[in-house]
Amino acid sequence: MTHRLCVNLIRAYILLFSPQLLAHNIWVEGLLVPPEGRSNILNLESVTHGEYVKNGKIHTQIYPVEITGALPPLRPLEHFFENRSSSLFQTILKMIGKSFSGFKSMDDVTKAMGLHPYPHQNDLGVYSVPFPFDERPEHRMGFGVIPRQGTDGFSFSCASCHSSNLFGKTVLGLTNRFPRANEFFVEMIELSPKIKPLIGSWLLNKAADMTTQENQMLADTLNNLDRVNVKKPLILGLDTSLAQVSLSLNKRAADEWATPDKNLQKKPRPDAILDHHPADSKPAVWWNLKYKNRWLSDGSVISGNPVITNLLWNEVGRGTDLKLLNNWILQNQKTIDEITVAIFSIEPPRITDFFTEKEISSRLDQLKNGEALFNTHCARCHGNYEKAWNQPTAEKLPFEDQIKTTKVIYHTNTPVIDVGTDPRRYQGMKSLEQLNRLQISKDHGVQVKAQKGYVPPPLVGIWSRWPYFHNNAAPSLCAVLTASKFRPVTYYAGAANDKHRDFDLECNGYPMADNTPPEWKQPVLLFDTRRDGLRNTGHDEGIFLRNGQEILSLDDKRNLIKFLQTL
Repeated sequence: MTHRLCVNLIRAYILLFSPQLLAHNIWVEGLLVPPEGRSNILNLESVTHGEYVKNGKIHTQIYPVEITGALPPLRPLEHFFENRSSSLFQTILKMIGKSFSGFKSMDDVTKAMGLHPYPHQNDLGVYSVPFPFDERPEHRMGFGVIPRQGTDGFSFSCASCHSSNLFGKTVLGLTNRFPRANEFFVEMIELSPKIKPLIGSWLLNKAADMTTQENQMLADTLNNLDRVNVKKPLILGLDTSLAQVSLSLNKRAADEWATPDKNLQKKPRPDAILDHHPADSKPAVWWNLKYKNRWLSDGSVISGNPVITNLLWNEVGRGTDLKLLNNWILQNQKTIDEITVAIFSIEPPRITDFFTEKEISSRLDQLKNGEALFNTHCARCHGNYEKAWNQPTAEKLPFEDQIKTTKVIYHTNTPVIDVGTDPRRYQGMKSLEQLNRLQISKDHGVQVKAQKGYVPPPLVGIWSRWPYFHNNAAPSLCAVLTASKFRPVTYYAGAANDKHRDFDLECNGYPMADNTPPEWKQPVLLFDTRRDGLRNTGHDEGIFLRNGQEILSLDDKRNLIKFLQTL
């Protein structure tokens, strides 16, 4: 018996027979995951689990890390837009500022940041979230207020990138199709040299009614951002946090605490990859976390709680002192546990919540044909999905219950596979292995190991998370199932507001060509796969192609898509 097999058997024993021990060892490298996932990641009893989920979802809405390095003052910004001043001079200053910014209210600001309104009080299931302070906030989800030294700052939370609009419903845990957090930091850093000389000045105090504490809060934020290096996303819809973290570490000393270094802030260490190539990727959906034991689209985080990993990423990218962050983590383990429990409990939206039986498919033979095709061509990478329609007496169930997935059977050890998709993301991850030298990573078991390829994700809720591939290079499932040389070279992206106009149900994705909504046809929404990092190659030979020839007929593709829509 090989050593590796012995290790896996021991891990399997822990997993199956000792849940209490598992709760303290769930983040070690390679710990096997039950095929059906870990929706109750800490094995909490029902009432406690519910409390953790509620609290954790609130933490994901309002950023809980009070010591965060980037915390601009809130009241002056609100004052600027409210325009309540009786002074003619102040009113003129505000009017000039608004004309340059293009914003007329705080809601304009948060909308431009890509944030979405809170769910309504009557929304249920996956469309419901607990409201902070038990009242539906007026601002958008992902915007949070953090008090510090007698005044309030504002920050953007997990929900700013991991929640999205889906035909009028705000879904927590769904990829934000148009996140702008990275752009916000780009703009802040570009504006910093212009704002710094104004801090404490008569002009800034008059325009925004700044207090001494608020001037200091703004100064601290801009000084911390001197430690941050950023890259603007290639296209709206992708995230450049990997580059922001790696390039920001290059502006710090190469010691175990990444100590701030004034000289490196002026001239960072060079990065052989990220200085020249992109490494953009889309934010992930949360409901897949429960099935995996390594994280990110390339599976490069091989150990450590992904929540702690993301907090570390966030704060390196906000210029925070890592000793301060480490102390916060040690003192706030319950908060981290609550966030972890919440995101591992998230479930996806179902297509039957939006489309009728007739619109989806009332013929089970088509869906079962798609199931057979999936099991032949897709299951070996993406897992197996047991369906209610295969159970005895299933025909007596309503259609929406017949097409439910009753069990997800994913890999117990998350695979990484190179199927020829654009390599820039996983190549860029090599730069982030420098996280492993940090004491904070060692203290919390965080380990990064660059992979070659990407994780073939579980496909639960796949219908709701178009466009596809880690870099959004495929606008629909039709494109995914087409040979890469025939996939769309360009397409326009837009918000999912109207289920009939903004969504191609047959292809499951963005409407194309003449069906593209006219208002989408603007440069900022144009996706061009010819750009470096945005290639739409791969995922065809040996999967849907044999010797360059397509295996599936048009009917096969239609049936396969219909099946995928039920997951």
